[in-house]
Amino acid sequence: MPRNSLSPTEVRRIALAAQGFDRPRPGRVDTRHIRRALRQLGLLQIDYVNVLGPAQYHVLFSRLGPYDKSRLDDLVYRRREFTEQWAHEASIVPMETWPLLRHRRETHRVRPWGFEKFMAKHPDYVKQVLRDVRTRGPLTSDDLSAPDGVARRTAGGAWSRTVPWATLEAHFGCGRLAVADRLANFQRVYDLVDRIVPAEVRTCRIGRADAERALLEEAARSHGVGTAADLADYYRMPVRDARPRLMELVEAGTLHQVHVEGWDEVAYLHTKARIPNRLDAVALLSPFDPLIWYRRRAARIFDFAYTVEIFVPKPKRKWGYYVLPFLRGERLVARVDLKADRAARRLLVLAAYLEPGASPRPVAGALATELRTLQQWLGLDAVVVRRKGNLATGLAAVVRR
Repeated sequence: MPRNSLSPTEVRRIALAAQGFDRPRPGRVDTRHIRRALRQLGLLQIDYVNVLGPAQYHVLFSRLGPYDKSRLDDLVYRRREFTEQWAHEASIVPMETWPLLRHRRETHRVRPWGFEKFMAKHPDYVKQVLRDVRTRGPLTSDDLSAPDGVARRTAGGAWSRTVPWATLEAHFGCGRLAVADRLANFQRVYDLVDRIVPAEVRTCRIGRADAERALLEEAARSHGVGTAADLADYYRMPVRDARPRLMELVEAGTLHQVHVEGWDEVAYLHTKARIPNRLDAVALLSPFDPLIWYRRRAARIFDFAYTVEIFVPKPKRKWGYYVLPFLRGERLVARVDLKADRAARRLLVLAAYLEPGASPRPVAGALATELRTLQQWLGLDAVVVRRKGNLATGLAAVVRR
């Protein structure tokens, strides 16, 4: 699609199509649909803020509708077509992406920050953890004890966990361990990379420049079009490293430089990007959805200012604790603060806000239908709308009907 310039409408449609919102949900979802969606996205960010449910499952729900979550687990932890890695943040990626992230593993910083000092001070313990996994098989942090005379918990602020957990995470981040499974409480089960990653993938050597080009090409394919900062953010690459690689992709004919009306920076258009004539998407988007996770891009494309207010003190929150944008057609037309009240088996809409310029009646109708679908997929019995926000009253009336 050689183009010199794009309109905001074209960019919006390209971005939505690249993320899989250009086709209807399949209805009966099988493993093929999940595999295709995940490969189109390139990665899923893992997040276990359990207000609604883990974000990685919700991202696929937004595109596919209700599906059996165990099918995703099967692809990752049983079939091993995908694996966990640090990519955007903690992510699920295709197994063949593993070699492209080698240089990231070689320079991995251990969380909690500063834990390297502990590892340097206790090298025997660090080696023993690896030996334990090798001899005992897959382990969780609960299966290990801390070194003698050392407090079990780390002091890492929001990342405060246990010494065994931090040590296992360090080995995982550096590529010595891989994630073999997740327990019912979402806890990671670690095993040796040799027992998780196939030999042909594990031994594949790709130079850093080639790897960065491949990651940026993947990011461009999953974006359709984006600035250097947009594309670099997808795999958390420094923009200064991304710019020369992007020019190499332009020279190779994989990307085209284009001007987007209203954008200050040049954009990069993937040659296989599509511009649908129209879009009929309807979806509640997770805060960790790749369509919106780079907030500056979301603001540019959708004129939608968005912040996750989980870490904002309650009196200072503008919209709510766990707010999901609502996509209808090709616009983000509302935002809702949601919570799964599992004890009472209800999906709570704590607040609902209509975006400027959106029509309340059709938005309320589409949103009510999507909320019912989400409620049923989560295994809850009812949707309850609280009277907060300029869309709440109308939405409550539709939900009651």
